[in-house]
This record gives sequence, C-alpha cells and structure tokens, in this order.
Amino acid sequence: MIKVSVYVPESSVIESVTPPYRVFNSANEFLQSMGKEPLFDVEFVGLTRNVKVLDGEYTVTVKRLLSEVDETDLFIIPALLGDMGKAVALNKAAIPYIQELHKKGAEVASLCLGAFLLGATGLLDGKKCSTHWAYYNEFRCMYKNIEVVDGTIITDEGSIYSSGGANSIWNLLLYILEKYTNREIAILVAKFFAIDIDRDSQNAFAIFKGQKAHADEAIKKAQDYIEQNIEGRISISELADIVVISRRSFERRFKIATNNSVLEYIQRIKIEAAKRSFEKSRKNINEVMYDVGYTDIKAFRTTFKKVTGLTPNEYRNKYNLMRVLAN
Repeated sequence: MIKVSVYVPESSVIESVTPPYRVFNSANEFLQSMGKEPLFDVEFVGLTRNVKVLDGEYTVTVKRLLSEVDETDLFIIPALLGDMGKAVALNKAAIPYIQELHKKGAEVASLCLGAFLLGATGLLDGKKCSTHWAYYNEFRCMYKNIEVVDGTIITDEGSIYSSGGANSIWNLLLYILEKYTNREIAILVAKFFAIDIDRDSQNAFAIFKGQKAHADEAIKKAQDYIEQNIEGRISISELADIVVISRRSFERRFKIATNNSVLEYIQRIKIEAAKRSFEKSRKNINEVMYDVGYTDIKAFRTTFKKVTGLTPNEYRNKYNLMRVLAN
C-alpha cells in the first residue's frame, strides 16, 4: 500500500484539504471495480486531533498526529489561509516533521498556497515552485532562494511537487496519481471529477497588477508612466531619461524591483489592458491591438498567446461579458 498523509494545516482552506483524500480513495474504488486491490492508504494528519479550518467554519478530525507519523510515501500540504506569514507561523511545529519524513524518503507536495509552508521547510531552496498567481510577489519576498515559475500549473522537482492556484490542485493530484498508477486510472478519476487533466497553465486567469511592492521610487515612476501610456511605443531609453538614470542602471534596477525585464513589464501591462478590453467591449482584435500600442497583428497574437496561454480569439470567446450575457 502507498501511504498518503494529508496534512491539515492550522489556518487552511477546506476546498484544498478534502480533494487529495477524495482523489486517492476514488482511485482505490476504480481499482477495485477492475478486480484489483486498492493501492492507497489515505489519512488526515495534523498538529492537533481536531483542526479548525476556514476561520473555524469547519473542524477536521485527523487520524494521527504528526508526532505519530514515522514514515509515509506521500505528504501533502493543502493551501494556507489568510496572512501567509501568520499562517506559516501557526504551522511552524510541523516543519521538522516534514523535513524528517522527506529525509526518510517521502515525497512532498504543496497545493496552491501550501507552497508557503513548503518554502519554510527549506526543501525548495535552489529549486522551482508553483503557487497561486496572485501571491507570486509575496512568495518571492519571503523565499528569495526559490524560483517561482510564472503561470505554471505543476512543478515537479523530483520528490517535491507544487501546484498553481485554486483548482490547479486537482491537476497536480491527477499528475501524481498517474505516476503511482497509470494513465487509465488518472483519466477515470479526472472524468469522475470533471477535471481537464492536461491543463498546464494558469496564465489565462492571472490579473497582472504590476509589481510595486518595492521601495525604488524611480522605478515606480517608470511603472506609472508605462501604465498611463499603453497606446504608444515606449522605449527603454525613453523611460531611463524620464527617471534620469543611465539605461544600464535603469534596466538592472527595474529587474531587481519588479522581477521583470522592462520589455516584459511593458508587454504584460499592454496585454492586461487588451484582456480587459476583450472582456468588456465589442471591439475586434485589430481595434484592441491598436489601442494597446501594437501595429503588427502577428506580434500581438504571439505576445498575447505567450502571456495568457490563449489566442486573442480564444480569450475573447471565453471571457467576453457581453457574449456570456447574450448566451
């Protein structure tokens, strides 16, 4: 039997706690329907016997305390809730147990904002990680030795896994399930829960608000200028002149402050404006393209697809509010 320990964090999201329990037990049921033995022994574990989650709305009774778990094959960390610094602190006592279980051979997976607790274990230092797109900047500030992979649904670092935001947790669970069983079982479980098994990006859902959680006022001035002039062509030299910094220093400081190159930032601001236009207006692709300062349709389509994972047409058809209301 493959032992799966689902940690129930103090200050957690119930919608992230129950899916791993259901996925692996559902896989057992499908295996049994095929005349095979169940493969997974799934249990909830925690720091206390009864853990209150979702601000006390629910209480989860765990099968074993972490102190009673000597070994496991897969340790899953569901999403934390609320202030991430405080949530990690509430679960600080779990960190040495997670480290020891991994040392003994357990694989460790974080779901969505569970990445913040996984990051605190040090197991991700020097490695890559996925988490909810809205928390990229906060994660980078807390864990400077971990590379957040923008837009990625699943990150696999050998024996350590992490997932993107919200429903991306299902994709990681199915990914791990397929590794432990086979494609057939993973597809059956995916169909049962109506999950798109091969979704590989959360970019279409991301809202780019600009990385301004820094203290470099000159760079903030440049960011404001970019946001207020999306309809025009903006050069790096022009921005450097506006804030009176040499181009080389400006590019270096911009990257440090925002975690984007200047050109990446300009692209993301323009594409975010295009997304809002596709959602709220009846403008065609060419009109939106010109509104955000593009004149080459091929370049616009390529950049839009790179940033969102969808073509302009696909995005408009999927998210246009007027189209949705009409249907």
